[in-house]
Amino acid sequence: MKKHSLYFLLLILPFTVLLFDACRKQDLISNDSNLKLTFSTDSVVFDTVFTSIGTSTRRLMIYNTSNERLNISSIQVGETSQSVFRLNVDGTAGVSFENIEIPARDSLFVFVRATINPLNVDNPFVVEDDIVFLINGNIQKVKLVAWGQDAIYIIADQYIKGFPKFKIVADSLQTITWTAGKPYVIYGYALINSYGELIIEEGAQIHFHDKSGLWAYSDGVLKVRGTKENPVIFQGDRLEQEYRDVPGQWDRIWLMEGRQGFDHEIDYAIIRNGFIGIQAESFIRATENSLKISNSIIENHTGIGIYSRLFAIDANNLVVANCGSYGMALTTGGDYRFIHTTLANYWSFSPRNNPNIILNNYALDTLDVPIPFPFNLVMGNTIIYGSNDEEIETDFVGGADSTYLFDNCFVKTERKLSLFPGFVDCIKNEDPLFKDYTMFDFHPDTLSPVIGKGKIDYSNSFPFDLDGVSRIPLPDVGAYQFVPETN
Repeated sequence: MKKHSLYFLLLILPFTVLLFDACRKQDLISNDSNLKLTFSTDSVVFDTVFTSIGTSTRRLMIYNTSNERLNISSIQVGETSQSVFRLNVDGTAGVSFENIEIPARDSLFVFVRATINPLNVDNPFVVEDDIVFLINGNIQKVKLVAWGQDAIYIIADQYIKGFPKFKIVADSLQTITWTAGKPYVIYGYALINSYGELIIEEGAQIHFHDKSGLWAYSDGVLKVRGTKENPVIFQGDRLEQEYRDVPGQWDRIWLMEGRQGFDHEIDYAIIRNGFIGIQAESFIRATENSLKISNSIIENHTGIGIYSRLFAIDANNLVVANCGSYGMALTTGGDYRFIHTTLANYWSFSPRNNPNIILNNYALDTLDVPIPFPFNLVMGNTIIYGSNDEEIETDFVGGADSTYLFDNCFVKTERKLSLFPGFVDCIKNEDPLFKDYTMFDFHPDTLSPVIGKGKIDYSNSFPFDLDGVSRIPLPDVGAYQFVPETN
């Protein structure tokens, strides 16, 4: 047995020595100055971010492409503690790291964030730095670039049970104007108090943090006065490109009832990427005022584009597009007029089980008994289309005068229109052929059947489309007039 054991030991000893030697070589760290790191990019670039708000995280990959184990003597941000940039290396956050080993043919993750201090300037500005790597006496650098944008911050400081946190931005008997100088960034709700008025001028940029919004309390008044060249934009507070079409980044614009003659007005606005675009409702009492909205786009909301409860809305040259629940929910009665409107719903983030538009003339009491309210709707020269087979739903009970008229509209519906007197001169289930609905372009394409099909009676009241193009003498249906391409 001893002779066999000795023989076996002599047999495996050379292999053991070789294996140990190989392991020892792998454990050795090379100090060869010719060996360098490679990177997934030579520059880490951040899109424009608001000052005082951290960016999203960017990833940098570090590669050791050699067959030797390497030690990175130091990794640090160029200006260290004074830099706006912060790193996370191998799970540890900071601005400076030492003796980071990286095995042969292996890689390392570095994550980068930026928080930029305000400079009290209106225009975006650039901040630059470097990540500096020291390895075997060599210095290697990766550029860091971030664009900063100063902003006016509105942070909620009041709370009433049952309501969201808010900050009063226009108090009673105050008229406050927001301008296009610096963007407004809202945390919580910006509230227009009773008998207060907020005017938002052309070119203003309104950005909302998660679950934030704009709120006109009872008898408060909102006036949005954009122009074709400089619309007012309402959107989330993440400006990075990857957030450009992400819905649900903020909550809603909430408009409550008001006095006769003190209408809410929205002209040339873009309202995108929230939960509800506009919620207009009689909350404390039946409204005496209305919402007048024109030349505007409401798009990409996880819930509803326009949600009304016993309100009055007068709209023209309006696009409501791609919402996860309804494009429009006109409920609990009300008085509505939509002329030259495009309601297009090709929501693709999740299944959409609801139609593009629902009309409803009642509320439920505490015993779920319907309480009817008068309802009146006129839609003229309007497109109601989308990816569902049925894009129009009516939910009416008796007991209140309720009428609706779809006049000269393109509609997506499974109903037989001849049996419904509320549909007059409508074209059913004919694709309007938008230029590119996946890119939110709802202009009619060259072969679109909506071209020249508009009723002149409606177009005479609104002779120019959302782009300012004349509709006369042959108007199209929808918010946009077809314009032939020129070479």
